[in-house]
Amino acid sequence: MSLIERLRSEVVGIDIQVPLLSGVTRPYVSLDNASSTPTLRPVAEKVDEFMRYYSNVARGTGFKSQISSWAYEESRKTIARHINADPDADTVIITRNTTDSLNRLAALLPLKSDDIVLTTRMEHSSNYLPWRRHAKLVQARCNPDGSLDVDDYAAKLKEHAGKIALVAVTGASNVTGWVNPVHHLARLAHGAGARICVDAAQVAPHRPIDMRKPGDPERLDFIAFSGHKAYAPYGAGILAGDKSMLCASEPALVGGGVADIVTPHSVVWRSLPSREEAGTPTVAGAVAMAAAIGILQAVGWEAIIQHEAELTRYALTRLLRIPGVRIHGKTDTENLEDRLGTICFSLDGKPSQLVAAVLAYEAGVGARCGQFCAHPYIFALLGISDADAEKLYANASCGVLADMPGVVRASFGLYNNRADVDVLCDCLEAIARGDHAEYDSDPRTGERRPRGRPGLDPAHYLSLAPRLPA
Repeated sequence: MSLIERLRSEVVGIDIQVPLLSGVTRPYVSLDNASSTPTLRPVAEKVDEFMRYYSNVARGTGFKSQISSWAYEESRKTIARHINADPDADTVIITRNTTDSLNRLAALLPLKSDDIVLTTRMEHSSNYLPWRRHAKLVQARCNPDGSLDVDDYAAKLKEHAGKIALVAVTGASNVTGWVNPVHHLARLAHGAGARICVDAAQVAPHRPIDMRKPGDPERLDFIAFSGHKAYAPYGAGILAGDKSMLCASEPALVGGGVADIVTPHSVVWRSLPSREEAGTPTVAGAVAMAAAIGILQAVGWEAIIQHEAELTRYALTRLLRIPGVRIHGKTDTENLEDRLGTICFSLDGKPSQLVAAVLAYEAGVGARCGQFCAHPYIFALLGISDADAEKLYANASCGVLADMPGVVRASFGLYNNRADVDVLCDCLEAIARGDHAEYDSDPRTGERRPRGRPGLDPAHYLSLAPRLPA
């Protein structure tokens, strides 16, 4: 049995049984990994071990504070080595998540309102909205299959050469799984005099990340990613990049730990990374991320990529045989090097909210439906014009979301297997036949609930009351 196969039993919660409408229970099938992954037992155990020594970091001389400070900085070094950050030129800032990282970068870079940030139509809102606050956005087009139109990207670089302050691009789509050629995009960006930031949130658990050294034309100047998408959901994110560009006149966030001295009228800011880690940091999150990195490295990227490619091939083959299923994105089952195991699809005549509800209530499958914080990309994939999108905006402004178009997404982690895919596809075949219960729709949100059945009572399964000592 391979290490990947053995790791399945190490997924925290893999043994959770969920009730189905049929009255039976079955193991939960988690196919929502693009949103957030579960943690692994060795990661949880390492966090528990660390918590015995937990104390606040920096400037503490107590026994536990010294150990916590060491663990925090050693975790930072592990992360830096993992992404091949340059120890002299780069800094690794520990944040809350990818969104926090990208917002901080947008606040720290010396952007003016007429500067151009070149991004793409396929971006997650985290790599779109922060830039819209600080600069003028230009978006490269996507092809009909959802892949980036690299020729249009290159043309826009040429058109706006000398005016582009930054290129902000996703490493891989959280919707279609397309993997962008980020090092090639970096070469083109640098040739146009721009720096590049890569949203690596979707890449981190599936592919190696290599920032490359200063002076390399294919260097990634800034990257951001999160532990919660890479088997370490303990509240830590990463912003890594050229420290010379991250020393703004003031930190993005101010508070405790960012200054060497504060007087009634002046302040001396600390050096990086401390100046960008205001307040008490998520030390346990950093330790968890370092532990998860250790597991990914032990499994090996070749094994991870091969396993997920085989699973994706199997899933695509089965999905394409189901009447009415339309896959949005790449459908080629042979050439899988440029895609992750993230598949979004529609089922003819079935709203995405209904499909996701049936999967959950009748098959115990945790998938996701909607726009996945990538609304413009979803609109493009579904052929929704900008004018129609503005009509949807008008409805949403009034709190009406029931008619919002969306798709269903199934996304794999390294622990998923063919049996998980079979549960998904067997249920989709039943939905396509109309073989499912009746569901009521919330008139405001469009969310589906089984008709005449009581809703889920989370308190039946989990109590937030702590255990008190006897």
